[in-house]
This record gives sequence, C-alpha cells and structure tokens, in this order.
Amino acid sequence: MRVGARTTAGRAACPGCGCRSGRIHGSYMRFPRDLPTAGKFVVVSLRMRRFVCEEESCERRTFAEQVPGLTRRFGRRTERLRSTLVPVGLALAGRAGARMTDAFKASVSRNTLLRLIASLPDPASAAPRVVGVDEYAQRKGRVYGTVLVGVEIRRPVDLLPGREADTLAAWLAERPAIEIVCRDRAPFFAEGATRGAPQAFQVADRWHLWHNLGEAAEKCVCRHRSCLRPAQEQPEESQEEPEPTASSPWPTGHRFAERTRTKHATIHALLAAGHSKRSVARQLGMTLNTILRFSRAASPEEMFTGQWQNRATRLDAYKPYLDQRRQEGCTNAWKLWEEIKEQGYPRG
Repeated sequence: MRVGARTTAGRAACPGCGCRSGRIHGSYMRFPRDLPTAGKFVVVSLRMRRFVCEEESCERRTFAEQVPGLTRRFGRRTERLRSTLVPVGLALAGRAGARMTDAFKASVSRNTLLRLIASLPDPASAAPRVVGVDEYAQRKGRVYGTVLVGVEIRRPVDLLPGREADTLAAWLAERPAIEIVCRDRAPFFAEGATRGAPQAFQVADRWHLWHNLGEAAEKCVCRHRSCLRPAQEQPEESQEEPEPTASSPWPTGHRFAERTRTKHATIHALLAAGHSKRSVARQLGMTLNTILRFSRAASPEEMFTGQWQNRATRLDAYKPYLDQRRQEGCTNAWKLWEEIKEQGYPRG
C-alpha cells in the first residue's frame, strides 16, 4: 500500500549553518517504508524540496529538507519503523531479530538490524568509581592494547593504544573520582595505576585470584606428591573370578582385559553349543577372522601376547629414576629428558 504526501513548510533550516532559507532549488521523490497497516506493506510516497542556502559563508550550496519525526538524512525507513526495529535488534541481535521482524510484516535482514544498532549513540554514563584494567590483543604476539572496564556498570569504558604505564597513568590522572583499580600482576599496570591514581586502592580481580590460587595449590601438590600417594593395599579378589596368569600384561579389572575375557567366553560357549564359526560371527557382529583368533585361543590370556607392555624399550633402564623424580614433584618433560640424557640416554 502506497501513501502520498508532500511538504508545505515555507522555509527550512540548513543543517550546515542553521540559517533558514525559503529559496527553492527543486524537488525530488522519496519512498521511505513505514509500519505495516492491517498486515499490508506500507510505503510513503513523499515529495521533498531542495533549498538553496542563502548564507554565503556556508559550505553547502543546497540542502534537502527533512520532516521531523518522519524522515532523516539518507534514511530509507520512517522514524516510526526505525523506532520499532531498534528495540528488536537490541533484544535479539541479528538472525533472531530478523526472524522476529517477519512476524509483524516489516522484514529486514540481520545486517540491517546490526547497522541500526551500530548507528545508535553511546549511552551516557557517569565517571567510573571502580575500574578494571587488562590487556587485549589486536594481533597476538605483536600488537596489544589496554582495555578499561567499569566494574560496577559491567561495561567497557575506554580502549588505550599500547600497554605502557605512561598511557594508563595519563588516563587515570584525568579521572580523580576513581577509588579502586582492579588489575593483574603486570608491572606496567601497577606502575601506571600508582602514578596516575595514587588515591586509588589497587586490588587483584577475581579471575586472577582464582588462577593464582590454583597455581599455588598445584605447586604445593607437586612438592608433596610422594606424601599424597601412599601404597594402596591390594583388594581381595573374589574366588569366582579366574586369576589372570603371571604372564598377562592386563590385570583383573582392566576394561580391555575384561572385554576380551567376556568375548572369549561368549564365543567358546556358542561354539560348544554347536553353532558354526560363520553363525557366531553373524550373531556377534564380528568378522570371521576375529572369531577364528578367539576360537584358537584356549584361554583369554593368550590374546594378550605381543602387547606393548611386554616389549623392551630404551627407556626401561631409566624408568625407576623418572618415577623417583616424578614423586619429588618434577613434571617438566624437557628437564627430565635433559637429566636422563646426561646419564646416557640416546639423543635420537
């Protein structure tokens, strides 16, 4: 549905200098979209006039008039439609907001909603009392900056180029109302906060507190690893379970060993009941070669032969030393490799 309209004001104000002019240069047509009416698509066919600015010092030669509350410069939607789409974009953002606009017949793309949100002016906020300081990476390992967050309003306040103490100190010096500075252990942030806001109380933020506590606890556990791992008593095994042979690399309770023993018992039970090997393979969903290997093994321990536990490696002679160093709390693989290399471990 198209609604025709035209402006009738005798004079208009120049957006450049504010001087009102009544000298008409020409007219043109605009077709801004409006809110739907009775479920129908509405377009306003609006004839606009272009005025000549009569102020000689103004840089603008001509300017187009705007209808307050209806149009804005370069706007393709009326202010009514714009004021309806902006809350949808703020609440649901891109794709979800675009799906919601289909419900009231004012379909727009997700990018249009994001552009509307980006064009909004920043909300005015009071000077922060508690500010958080941290670094952010524009190019990780190369270009860094400093982000300042209002802790009480939970919103970024400013971005500073670089992460030098002088930049932070100058920013804090312009805001004497800051009482608390939350920061990490970076020395340049500590120096900048001390110089720029000597009246502020410096604290560590919650994430760094938990992170530092976790590191301290981990170091303490590593130092006392031998005390925290006493020798465990072997549980009494049930007499109903068959004891694994001494040559078995997998003890009772190992999930792979128990799975192999279960398969072995099931396959031999089916073969003893008169089923063929191909029939057993179809019932259990295994290949015929797997059934043949299990059927040839008199006990499940024969399936464990050739496992990696029985293979000799060049590291076997150094395993007692590595276990001892691990009990002492050394978990750095590179340092352990350097130590056993000095004892004769081959370099390659």
